[in-house]
Amino acid sequence: MSTCLWPGDSEMMQEYHNNEWCVVSTDDRYIFEMLTLEGAQAGLSWKIVLSKRSGYKEAFRNFDLEYCANLTDEELLHIRENYLVIKNLKKLQSVSNNAERILTIQQEFGSFSNFLWSYADDKPIINHWKEEAEVPAQTDLSVKISKDLKKRGFKFVGPVIIYSFMQAIGMVDDHITACPYHTENRRG
Repeated sequence: MSTCLWPGDSEMMQEYHNNEWCVVSTDDRYIFEMLTLEGAQAGLSWKIVLSKRSGYKEAFRNFDLEYCANLTDEELLHIRENYLVIKNLKKLQSVSNNAERILTIQQEFGSFSNFLWSYADDKPIINHWKEEAEVPAQTDLSVKISKDLKKRGFKFVGPVIIYSFMQAIGMVDDHITACPYHTENRRG
């Protein structure tokens, strides 16, 4: 069996690929973390974002929704200056904004996970790509989720970001079929 090639020889990227990417999660804290990191990636490489993950966890108290939802612009400026995070202020402001939106959705749907997973009928979409080149950058479903999140006031949730996010939380399995980490190979 051959693994997906995109992690390259980076141990950090391989660790993410092997243990998190396309693995189902219904944990709202983790889902918020992935939404934040995927949004931070806009215009950057995933490797850069992952290298700053511990800085994000420290700055945002392990992605505590209540804490993040109540951050002031002054506190966000402090985070920008004092933590190992992407320094784009709009991306940092989106963390607080999106946390607020998630808290609202939790009240309406019981959890952010319930809201998101309903788009996939509460089960992962298992793709069967032979080559990484077949994996799309976005799909009709990521476009729909993106539009709905934008209507609810979320930031940094374009359809390409949302498709990567769907992979990150396991709504989609885009490992190539020969990869030992593809859902059907993990079961076997």
